[in-house]
Amino acid sequence: MEFDSDLQSIQEMRGAVKRAKVAQKKFEEFSQEKIDYIVKKVADAAFEQSEFLARMAVEETGMGVVEHKIIKNQVGSRDVYESIKDEKTVGIVNEDRERKVTEFAYPFGVIAGIIPTTNPTSTAFFKTLISLKTRNAIVVSPHPYAAKCTVEALKICNKAAVEAGAPEGIIGWISKPSMPATTELMKHKDVDLILATGGGGLVKAAYSSGKPAYGVGPGNVPVYLEKSCNVKQAVKMVVDSKTFDNGTICATEQGIVVDQNIKEVTIRELKNSGAYFLDSEEKKKMEDVISPLRGGKLNPKIVGRTAPKIAEMAGITVPNDTRLLIAEENQIGKDIPFSIEKLAPIFPLYAAKSEEEAKRICLELLELGGRGHTLSLHTNDDKVAKMYGHEMPVSRLVVNTPSSIGAVGATTGLKASMTLGCGSYGGNITSDNITASHLLNIKRLAYGIKDVEIPKPSENRVVESSNSSESNEIDEIVDQVFQKVDTKDLDPQVVSKIVEKVLKQYQ
Repeated sequence: MEFDSDLQSIQEMRGAVKRAKVAQKKFEEFSQEKIDYIVKKVADAAFEQSEFLARMAVEETGMGVVEHKIIKNQVGSRDVYESIKDEKTVGIVNEDRERKVTEFAYPFGVIAGIIPTTNPTSTAFFKTLISLKTRNAIVVSPHPYAAKCTVEALKICNKAAVEAGAPEGIIGWISKPSMPATTELMKHKDVDLILATGGGGLVKAAYSSGKPAYGVGPGNVPVYLEKSCNVKQAVKMVVDSKTFDNGTICATEQGIVVDQNIKEVTIRELKNSGAYFLDSEEKKKMEDVISPLRGGKLNPKIVGRTAPKIAEMAGITVPNDTRLLIAEENQIGKDIPFSIEKLAPIFPLYAAKSEEEAKRICLELLELGGRGHTLSLHTNDDKVAKMYGHEMPVSRLVVNTPSSIGAVGATTGLKASMTLGCGSYGGNITSDNITASHLLNIKRLAYGIKDVEIPKPSENRVVESSNSSESNEIDEIVDQVFQKVDTKDLDPQVVSKIVEKVLKQYQ
């Protein structure tokens, strides 16, 4: 007898959540020292298997580059651990003696982790480590196209955690994920927080689940080569970044904007770095491969593929050592395939005749699909960098560094993270690089430090309030009297007292 695969997936999810809830209640009683010991063991085990899991991910998904996925796995394990290892996440985490406020940390409970196909193992490491560091349990729904490698990454983490003393069930997963199971996971009564990394539809589902959720938006990242930049150095960084894991990181540059007066030298350096420039006919063929249906919909078959492979899909012959496919472009929109987010080594190149035009192009690219995410800038003018930092609707602006790995913290001082918030610009609850601190609740113990005298109400306040309508009535009658008689010899106060006596007589 065969069982429905969706029902099996849902049942597996329910069992994982049930075990996670029981395990988490035990786990939250652990000391800071024990938690830190477990996290260290998990990070070490994950780091040791970086190459094995990188190869497994490329074989299963057909996306990316093994050597680059190794680096991503190392960032998701070692670098994430280094960034969180000294954080206090148990008991008293802060004490302000002057203001007499003491802060205590407590966990959310069970975390639902949604993992993308583009970064299936590094994101699994990252979400597991920040969950364990904060005494949360985690249940993961992998992407169906990357389920084997994601589950293998979680098994490695789980084995290390349990051997280090964590309770069984603290890390759970759906081995055969389905959309119904993922949807129910996010709405499950025992799930306390959602960490969603994936497509726009998935993130919207997380936000509409009725649970607290961290979701991230798309990253149509412009990279601006400003006229003062070191062109040769900038081009090398952009090419290395765009081809890193074949463009599968959401913070990867998506469109080059270059000042007109350095356009020719930039094109020359791009060609010297392995870029192939498409002519007008080749550009049309490539547009049909990037987005066959138009309307901003990316062809998933090109995601994470090499430039020669994508060129072959379009019927274009390029040298085998081609790293990038580039076409000059002057339009931006959902029906302009080169201008949308492309998780592949494909670039449009825009030439800007002025600083204002460069800003306009960057803004339009962000508005198309990267608002709130990241902008990359190459410049030697700090005033330009600060101006872009002030004016651009992004949550991180990386300068003179590869955007793909700079935004996730590998080459910058930003927090090491595989989930990058887009803030209110992108409809997200945070603009931060998500880390352990986002999975903590803080309770505060506050002593009184200021004396405040609370005044007592005056005795006649209520009386005045209750007689306000009567007072108004007297004033109105007095006004009418003065309008109808010669007021030369009348005293207003005398008239007012007479009216008041008459009213009281007839009440």
